[in-house]
Amino acid sequence: MAEKPAIVLVHGFCGGAAHWGKVITELHHRGFGSLHAVENPLTSLADDAERTRKMVKQIDGPVVLVGHSYGGAVITEAGDLPNVTGLVYIAAFAPDAGESPGQISQEKPPAAFENLAPDSDGYLWVKQDKFHESFAQDLSAEEALVMAVTQKAPLASTFGDNVTAPAWRAKPSRYQISTSDRMSTPITSVAWLSV
Repeated sequence: MAEKPAIVLVHGFCGGAAHWGKVITELHHRGFGSLHAVENPLTSLADDAERTRKMVKQIDGPVVLVGHSYGGAVITEAGDLPNVTGLVYIAAFAPDAGESPGQISQEKPPAAFENLAPDSDGYLWVKQDKFHESFAQDLSAEEALVMAVTQKAPLASTFGDNVTAPAWRAKPSRYQISTSDRMSTPITSVAWLSV
């Protein structure tokens, strides 16, 4: 039996690497021994892709990149490294060249889009009183409260950064559709489905 690849988990907006906690334990139970969760700065798509590439370059052997929400744009941009053998999108953006998550969201607004609010410094937050219903409706009220208070706000401008060369055009890719996701529209870009 072939050795399992390393998995690099890439978070989306409003959270960090720790949001993958339950996924990490499940993957560990399934025998994946090389697990990594990148902590992106959420300052620009280029910065986040570079941080992800740096983590991937530290890993010997094949790597599968997994992105959630905005993390899909990051793996789309960062997945060009030779040891990346596949991409997995979890309710994620999969932009084509010249597209941005912000453009896709403007064209197909997700259900909770109006619950995002920029602050005076240019960071984008999910309104705390709307966090549970917008971002974490499947969690307990207590878990959602902690996530709302500790959310990691991205620079709003990051949402408008365009993908340059989508890795899904050259790498095997899978997409998990979440029809009840309130922060991203299902199948945010479908061009890659025909590749």
